[in-house]
Amino acid sequence: MVNPARSSLPERIYLDHAATSLVSDAARDALVEGLARWANPSSPHAEGRAARAALEEARGRITAALGWDGALIFTSGASEAIAIALTRSKAVRIVTSPVEHDAVLRVTKEAARLPVDADGVVSATEAGALHAIQHVNNETGVIQPIEGLAGQIHGAGGLLFCDCAQSAGKIDLPPAADMIAISACKFGGAPGVGALLVRDLTQLHPSGGQEQGYRGGTENLPGVLAMAAALEESRDWMAEAARLRALLDEAIRAGGGEIVADGAERLATVASYRMPGQAARAQLIRFDMAGIAVSAGSACSSGTLKTSPVLRAMGWEDKAADEVVRVSFGRSTTEAHVRRFIDQWWAIAGVERVA
Repeated sequence: MVNPARSSLPERIYLDHAATSLVSDAARDALVEGLARWANPSSPHAEGRAARAALEEARGRITAALGWDGALIFTSGASEAIAIALTRSKAVRIVTSPVEHDAVLRVTKEAARLPVDADGVVSATEAGALHAIQHVNNETGVIQPIEGLAGQIHGAGGLLFCDCAQSAGKIDLPPAADMIAISACKFGGAPGVGALLVRDLTQLHPSGGQEQGYRGGTENLPGVLAMAAALEESRDWMAEAARLRALLDEAIRAGGGEIVADGAERLATVASYRMPGQAARAQLIRFDMAGIAVSAGSACSSGTLKTSPVLRAMGWEDKAADEVVRVSFGRSTTEAHVRRFIDQWWAIAGVERVA
């Protein structure tokens, strides 16, 4: 029996796609198909060979969908791909930006940090180093000028690794990158699978095992098939995401809020907003009670609700940074979802709505 009180509650709205997006219908179908192919792709028998053939076919589909002509190593997600790229690189020196995802900062604690401007855009490079520079920031949506930076890096004898977890499947990947990390759960694939794209495998120390000796462990064939299916879906929804983000930006400005990195080029699906006088922790509780899922900072660190190192690197004071929440869209986001968020944002901010 349906509880009348529960049935009267509004439908929940999910606006945290930068953490994990909904598995698309095509990816779900491919995942189910993959579960029927239960054999280990490394096994020599007929079942194993069939699984290997499916895995390699999917590898080709994924590289084609991404426009990548180098090698592809399947991983458990972007975090593992990042760790492989940055801990097994043959580069003598690594430098990163201070606005990278925690998965990058965690494995490069001793690395030099490149300067960024007030929008979090990298403003300098160093000669002869492997540079870890995010394509799209996971908190602010800022798109780094990768092509220009790559020209400087390569011209000075360096290499470029890009964390493309937020951009893959939404916009074109930077063709000048030497290595790229992606995560299927950010673009409609299943959680727990991703890839490291590598222009030249000789730049990495092998570890033995599967994936041409660069990643041990049985490949996740169902997840790989779902990732291929998700990447082959149309990106047409990104135009609608851009319209909805513009609608949200305008409402936040009108309500006295602040858009993080408002002056930079930003991906349409990720944005952060400051509500002056309201702590992010309190905002998250109020939004969740109203049936709206958003976050503060990245999903990997938001559980601690510490001041965002990304905002600190951009020059934000702790009090202001602690008033910022992140809103992120997926292909299932509608105008009705955004307008309900806006209504709730204004209510929490204590601002009277205007027509």
